[in-house]
Amino acid sequence: MPPNQTPPAPGTLAQGDLSVDRFAIHTLCYRVVDGQLRFATRADDLADETTEIDPQAIFDYLYFHVIPSPRTIYKGIYRLPPAHTASMHNGQVKVTPHWVPKFDELRNPSFEALKGEFRQLLQDAVAAQLDGSKPACFLSGGTDSSTLAGMIGLASGKAANTYSIGFDAQGYDEMEFARLAARHFKTEHHEYYVTPDDLVQSIAKVAASYDQPFGNSSALPSYYCAKMAVEDGVTKILGGDGGDELFGGNSRYAKQRVFGWYQHVPGMLQKGLLEPFLKTGLAEQFALTRKAKSYVEQASVPMPDRNQMYNLIMHLGPAEVLTPQFMAQIDTAAPLQLERQVWQMAQNCSHLNKELAYDWRFTLAEIDLPKVMGATGCAGVAVGFPMLDERLVDFSLKLPTDYKLKGLKLRWFFKEALRGFLPNEILVKKKQGFGLPFGVWANTHPELKALATESLHSLAKRGVVRADFIETLLTQRLPEHPGYYGEMVWILMMLEQWLAAKAPNFRMV
Repeated sequence: MPPNQTPPAPGTLAQGDLSVDRFAIHTLCYRVVDGQLRFATRADDLADETTEIDPQAIFDYLYFHVIPSPRTIYKGIYRLPPAHTASMHNGQVKVTPHWVPKFDELRNPSFEALKGEFRQLLQDAVAAQLDGSKPACFLSGGTDSSTLAGMIGLASGKAANTYSIGFDAQGYDEMEFARLAARHFKTEHHEYYVTPDDLVQSIAKVAASYDQPFGNSSALPSYYCAKMAVEDGVTKILGGDGGDELFGGNSRYAKQRVFGWYQHVPGMLQKGLLEPFLKTGLAEQFALTRKAKSYVEQASVPMPDRNQMYNLIMHLGPAEVLTPQFMAQIDTAAPLQLERQVWQMAQNCSHLNKELAYDWRFTLAEIDLPKVMGATGCAGVAVGFPMLDERLVDFSLKLPTDYKLKGLKLRWFFKEALRGFLPNEILVKKKQGFGLPFGVWANTHPELKALATESLHSLAKRGVVRADFIETLLTQRLPEHPGYYGEMVWILMMLEQWLAAKAPNFRMV
């Protein structure tokens, strides 16, 4: 299904095919009942009073902070992965990819020719998403949203209406960059500062608006940004999602390249000298050698397994977090198996392009796009994603790897092609987005702390999470490291809020 096409209404299919677009902007869920394929855009539309909650899906949620396709929160209900087709024939469902990215890098490209093509494709992609209503976009002050703000003016001949969210918390607010972009492109700019009281008021509503538990904390600020646009008369808003994943803009791409350098160290030096020395007590005594040890440990693990070294629940230890009865019903290795499967889908390409294709699935299709689609849907406004225009995607597939990551310079081509169009301050700023200072607020705001505490204790009563872990998390770890452990509090709270609304009787047995 093309990304701009309206998804089908819920229905039943005895024979035939169902497909989703390359990034599953419009999702499709299905289940087989009496030899027929029932489908809907939401998993909860296919559930009934007999449908069971899947414990494995809960663990997947705790691992990814979302539930990636093809699993859903419900047993027997599945979500089509992006760029896949479900074929129903003779009572059997077969799911296969209808598109797999093929990176065909240009040799000896002309930068100027590509720059002109790229700028025109951007403008055309924005124009294709505008529907004649009030032209509007999210504006975080980052490269992608600022680009949309400027391109709307070129494509429509009108100043964009831009909408930004801020936080009155040190290190979390980048409103000045949004204001800079708004001034540069002379947009009609609108701002709202999200408060802890806003979270208390809206957490239950936003959690219940998703068809299954969704733990990305940016959903709340995205909702308030979309809500502000709706109150201003906007009926469709554009989002800049996709630019980082298509053109190499996430800081982890540079980090993984640094780890890749270790593979060029001769094996004899790795195994015969470096690794044995770094395991000694002497190496532990010095900060530099401790850093070297950490580097070697991480560089020695291949992708995507290396990602698990940073995973929150795996770092804490599943058995330390989850009850024995819950652990008995799940496979803690299943999420990594899915990651490995997706990692292998992109073939005959550079390591960076494999990372991009992997992120198209896990970052875009499973996290960022559902976040924005859910937040805007909850607010009551349509949304479009010009960066994911198929022409732009195909353009990105032919760019040389070093046009995306030149040395350690992120999204080199994108920024150089827009130099002179975007303000220089935005071209050199670090990526931030609508990050939420939840952990900080949960320590200082009584009502928010009470909501989180009540939610987590309620989840413990369901037999999912250990009560002693909850107690330690709330009374020791969160106060000591609010930024880090606030994420765990958030995902557990949102899980409980969803269960309270959609499956209040769920208990582990």
